[in-house]
Amino acid sequence: MKCFKNVTVYVGGEGVKKCTVCFDEKIEKISRCGVKGAEEIELPEDAIVLPGFVDEHIHGAGGSDGMDGTVEDIAIIAKTIAAEGTTSFLVTTMTQSPENITKAMQAVKAYREADSEEGARVVGVHLEGPFIAAAHKGAQPLEYVKAPDIEVFDSYNAASGNAIRIVTLAPEVEGAEAFIRHLTENGIVSSIGHTGAKYPDIEKAVACGASNVTHTYNAQSALHHREIGTVGSAMLLDDLNCELIADTIHVSVPAMRLLVKNKPLDKLTLITDAMRAKGIPDGVSELGGQVVYVKNGEARLEDGTLAGSVLRMNRAVQNMVEKVGVPFTQAVDYATINPAKTLKIDREAGSIEVGKRADFTVLNANYDVLMTVRGGKVIYKA
Repeated sequence: MKCFKNVTVYVGGEGVKKCTVCFDEKIEKISRCGVKGAEEIELPEDAIVLPGFVDEHIHGAGGSDGMDGTVEDIAIIAKTIAAEGTTSFLVTTMTQSPENITKAMQAVKAYREADSEEGARVVGVHLEGPFIAAAHKGAQPLEYVKAPDIEVFDSYNAASGNAIRIVTLAPEVEGAEAFIRHLTENGIVSSIGHTGAKYPDIEKAVACGASNVTHTYNAQSALHHREIGTVGSAMLLDDLNCELIADTIHVSVPAMRLLVKNKPLDKLTLITDAMRAKGIPDGVSELGGQVVYVKNGEARLEDGTLAGSVLRMNRAVQNMVEKVGVPFTQAVDYATINPAKTLKIDREAGSIEVGKRADFTVLNANYDVLMTVRGGKVIYKA
């Protein structure tokens, strides 16, 4: 057994406190005293132990992308994002050919079956496209955009080993309502995104079971006083959990503040939406066969369209606290328990409580990641 002895910890349901956390694969004890014989993990005085971050929307990192369709590339992503405190994530796809999407699904299935203990845990897949609106494709290739198709989706899900957890879709496209009901019946999250949907479309989608909004503000219809669009609907409807890329590039600080002000505390989730260039030097990269230029923390196509991010989750949390003005524990919840609830893994992850998995990220006062622990095993140490 290991323990963090007499350190600052964000304990689920109790807040930030000085205590000792003892754990093997799961958290065994949280108290003032430790367990005799437990291996003590030394931490600096300014360290704080948090739940491991959960990233429900990330395409790549370390030079690899989920659409590369290999076990090796998924492993590189998993190891790279461990350095930012992420312990669980969804391999996120994009609009591409059926062959390439199927290959990516098969790679996820093979990776999960291999049950690697290195890097962050792959919880499943976020299928971002191809069931989106062509006019709001963002950095996704137009030629592969497709109307909602239950049969096609089921084939992708089967190829993944039934690992798809979230599907981004445009609810205004014909066939979307039946598709959302199908996803809901199968316990899969319908996420509204890459869409020109108006309020009535969103209202119908929520009635059918849609519960998430993909990278709120980006690639979706904006708020207008005569038609509140997807952005306004996301703020108005408390049933909708809102993803947010808190890099201050995709979304301005005032826009982030507005979203925070309008959402219940448990209905906002930080994502990185990172692409393969995260964790490597600036330069020319790639996304879905398109050339991407990465400079000064921005990833853009040749025409200037934002093409994912190179954001790290620990910096997203920092931005929410230092720039948006969110209380520290609230910002941490946005990156931990909130996505865990969306993915229905909150009974095992997302907070530091006895019986849950020993998934931790340890930060210092500058939000640098000192250590990441997944299932009781150190997967990153600075």
